[in-house]
Amino acid sequence: MPRSPAARTVPPVTPLLTVAGGQLVAAPRAGRERPRRPAPANPYLRLLATPGARAFTAGNLIARLPMGMLSVSAVIMIAGSRGSYALAGAVTATGLAATAVVAPFTARLVDRFGQARIAVPAAALAVLGSLALVLCVHHDAPAWTLFAAYAATATTPNTGGMSRARWAHLHRGDPAALHTANSFEQAADELCFMLGPVLAATLCGALFPEAGTLVGAFLLMTGVLIFAAQRATEPPPTPRTRTALSPLRTPGMPALLVVFLATGAVFGALEVVSIAHAGGAILALQAAGSCAAGLLYGALRPARDVRRRLLLCLAGMTALMSLPLLAAASTASLPVLALCLLLAGAATAPTMVTGMTLIQRATPAGRLNEGMTLSVTALLGGVAAGAATGGALVEHAGTVFGYAAPMSAAALALVIAAAGTAVRRP
Repeated sequence: MPRSPAARTVPPVTPLLTVAGGQLVAAPRAGRERPRRPAPANPYLRLLATPGARAFTAGNLIARLPMGMLSVSAVIMIAGSRGSYALAGAVTATGLAATAVVAPFTARLVDRFGQARIAVPAAALAVLGSLALVLCVHHDAPAWTLFAAYAATATTPNTGGMSRARWAHLHRGDPAALHTANSFEQAADELCFMLGPVLAATLCGALFPEAGTLVGAFLLMTGVLIFAAQRATEPPPTPRTRTALSPLRTPGMPALLVVFLATGAVFGALEVVSIAHAGGAILALQAAGSCAAGLLYGALRPARDVRRRLLLCLAGMTALMSLPLLAAASTASLPVLALCLLLAGAATAPTMVTGMTLIQRATPAGRLNEGMTLSVTALLGGVAAGAATGGALVEHAGTVFGYAAPMSAAALALVIAAAGTAVRRP
């Protein structure tokens, strides 16, 4: 007997029980899907909800914390053993110069062969350099061995750049998510530079002078191993071709790197002058202000005209960097200076986030790690130049005039960025 059309449209009933292995068991209903959870309203929670994001972020934060630890630990360890801050400063400056030379080549290898294949051995070499420095200091080796050992730490991989490359790979084509990711990474940088020196000084003072370097080396290796193990979120390697364009040759990149150089001079000068004027602990307020501003900035909508936003951020940085100068010149109150440093830090993270966004856009596809490492290298070069300039002003003119150095460097960065924008627009 033929079935009616209504009977043909009724879907078959899925049995609730079935036989498996000679036993009667419950069978799942076919075609039923679990309801999807709504996306979190907070942009940072949405960012960390990306599959695999929390795992590589945890490893990255562990590996990034030693950035603020190792140089401070080396200064404490060498100065305590040899009784010379000049020697300690020269050793750390040598390591900084070596990093500026080696880091872009390490990043180029990362782009070419993949993060896991390069970051792990590079971190292992850097850890061996730190351990060699500890042994040389402990056994009173000749001074030149300290320079050689600390220079070996230049192979430390740029985990911040690799993390940003992962976000760019996971959220390509989504400017809002990339804006939030860059803000999150900048806030993480500030947090590590705020906590790292405190942790290093505490370990070296409470335990023994070598403790900060040893713990920093352990955290670096552990964090890189955790980060590299997350292969699902790793960007694919990009083999080199003869037609591949170097990031240095892309339009706008040289001007951006000079802006990063001048911005680094702001940080270097502010650090040296503030330490000379009120001690190093007060610098944590500047980092705290930058960290908070970075998180708030990431919750905003990304700018349509990123270059114009960079000019606004640099103008704000120039204005806010005048506050410590005014505070030091008008009053000797440390709370007032601390408040001014907190406010001065508010323009730091938005400026860096906007600059990193432009670096990402100017870097050719497949060379993102190299492009961002070049920006970090320019930043470190500016930190060294700013520290030297700020130290010279403090020695010859006093700390009050020393605070003119970071404000002048911010103004210089603004002028360079404005000139670069004016050249590109025609």
